[in-house]
Amino acid sequence: MNKLKRIIDILMTLVLIPLMAYQVTGEAAHEWLGITMVILVVVHQVLNRKWYASLFKGNYQAFRVLSTIINVLLLISFAFTAISGISMSNHAVPFLYNLINVNTARVMHLAFSYWSFILMGFHIGLHVNAMVSKMPINIKRVLSAILTIIAGCGFYLFLKSEIINYITFKTHFAFLNYEKPAVLVFAENVMMLIFFAFIGYSASNTVKVIGKKNSDI
Repeated sequence: MNKLKRIIDILMTLVLIPLMAYQVTGEAAHEWLGITMVILVVVHQVLNRKWYASLFKGNYQAFRVLSTIINVLLLISFAFTAISGISMSNHAVPFLYNLINVNTARVMHLAFSYWSFILMGFHIGLHVNAMVSKMPINIKRVLSAILTIIAGCGFYLFLKSEIINYITFKTHFAFLNYEKPAVLVFAENVMMLIFFAFIGYSASNTVKVIGKKNSDI
């Protein structure tokens, strides 16, 4: 079961990168990637159904509060992204076109697709410690240094892009560079995802320290 969960998690990450590269994939492939992501997310929820059953059980320490907030926000954001995307579909599910008003769907999809991207990065970051727990300390240090540098590049790209305007609903249309090489578009998406994961990782470590201090008082 755990191996299947990891496979699904990896597949979601692999699909996410080209899914956020509309200028590379084009409309039809973008829609089918979106449908693939919906399927993977549903499978992910089924495999992690025990999480839902435990929501109202046990104590909520700082890390559990943080992870629960991010998970719930990610689910809400993804739901809005999926519904708005389906409402604009011309290829994958055209029979659901205009499920909600297309103009409204366009604005929603732009904002919430990037919120989903950001929150998925945070979500990945929360689980970094578990991913590298069995790595030798020297490899962890080297990997940490490399990923910190990449995260810095991702932060620069985030500031340089229009993403802030997208997620705050200030801009209703994406301004994409269709001349940029596909490899570069994918690489930039990966670097920004690593930046968001870095934030999630840092936040998780911070709340764990706070939680430990509180428990020692």
